[in-house]
Amino acid sequence: MKKFFESLASVWRIEELKNRILFTLLLLVVYRFGAHVTLPGIDATQLNSLAGQTKDGIGSILDMFTGGAFSKASVFALGIMPYISASIVVQLMGIAIPYLQKLQKDGESGRKKLNQITRWLTILITLVQGPGYIYNLYRTLPNSAFMLGFDSFSFLFSSVLILTTGTIFAMWLGEKITDKGIGNGISLLIMVGILARLPQAFLQEITSTMTNNNGGLMLLVLEVIVWLLVIVACVLLVMAVRRIPVQYARRTTTGDFEQDMMGGNRQWIPLKLNASGVMPIIFAQAIMFIPAALAGLSQTETSQSIAGAFSNMFGFWYNFVFATLIVVFTFFYTAITVPTNKMADDLKRSGGFIPGIKPGVDTSDFLDHVMSLITFPGSLFLALIAVFPAIVVSFGVQQSWAMFFGGTSLIIMVGVAIDTIQQINSYLLNRHYDGLMKSGKNRKAVA
Repeated sequence: MKKFFESLASVWRIEELKNRILFTLLLLVVYRFGAHVTLPGIDATQLNSLAGQTKDGIGSILDMFTGGAFSKASVFALGIMPYISASIVVQLMGIAIPYLQKLQKDGESGRKKLNQITRWLTILITLVQGPGYIYNLYRTLPNSAFMLGFDSFSFLFSSVLILTTGTIFAMWLGEKITDKGIGNGISLLIMVGILARLPQAFLQEITSTMTNNNGGLMLLVLEVIVWLLVIVACVLLVMAVRRIPVQYARRTTTGDFEQDMMGGNRQWIPLKLNASGVMPIIFAQAIMFIPAALAGLSQTETSQSIAGAFSNMFGFWYNFVFATLIVVFTFFYTAITVPTNKMADDLKRSGGFIPGIKPGVDTSDFLDHVMSLITFPGSLFLALIAVFPAIVVSFGVQQSWAMFFGGTSLIIMVGVAIDTIQQINSYLLNRHYDGLMKSGKNRKAVA
């Protein structure tokens, strides 16, 4: 514990790191402030029905990712999600479109062009989602909530423009945090939005368990213990790797002859248990919106039954299909993001090899086989965490609090927290040696 506080104090002794953290906190505050600014022309006192729509079910997921901005009809109501959608589309299109594949291989210049394409696609997605969000407001809020009129074109045009601007501004904040702050800016914006609902959800659970003989203090303590265990499980899932040993040929010169010494340099390739991260859950979540939307177009009893089943995110069939899609997408996304062929080629070019495996095709097949073996349990573990909120709800946990027992929200929080801490540790190791080590000489911090 003493070493932890010493490391924490070291953060503020490095001028550049301190400035980056303060800059990040400032932009996060700006983002949270914007989440409470209601769209012009809407009476903020009449948003109760919109808040009720996002109290549970799929609406609660949308509201969680925007930090409550969705239910507040905020200028950031669409949040950063259009940018996430655009990033996913560009990444998937990179598999089939040669031009995007070329950009992915062009280094920094290619990355800048891909970012520009993603930004323009974000604007297009927002222009499509914006009218849909306004239509939802028309359908949900009372007519008196629209101060410019229920069917005012000026309200529709200005609101879509403001929602688009809000998403672009949120995207800009995220990119600035990545460039001049600490951590991944887009991920931090999502995490802060999720964390914003945590205190309220926990207070509601306290009220529920401490009243009406609904379990009392012991049940609340048990829930917190289970929650902490789930967090530990998520950390293990994010950090778990399979190490593949690698040997490199080291060439040394002795006198008038050269001698190849094999095994002079030993390293390993880290293959992550969950190489796809949270993306399979996001893909599966997007697919889960489709059945309910299509079934809602028909008024037959069967269609209404399907719509009801896929609208209840805590129901059995919803979670069964959800978990199955996560397993499938985990294999799919891992296959397109872990290029075992390229890894084998790079290893062969650098003079490295896996002991007992021939370089080239055999190495690629071996890495692919290992990835398949570790991806399967990783996908099952990821699916279990994703549906765990539905499991705890069946034991009487409030839905708002259950959302933090797993799913996309918890994995995002754990992943972003680990990434940010690793970046801070890198600064401490590179700029202030004594910040992490109890012994050794202090090294002057570099501003």
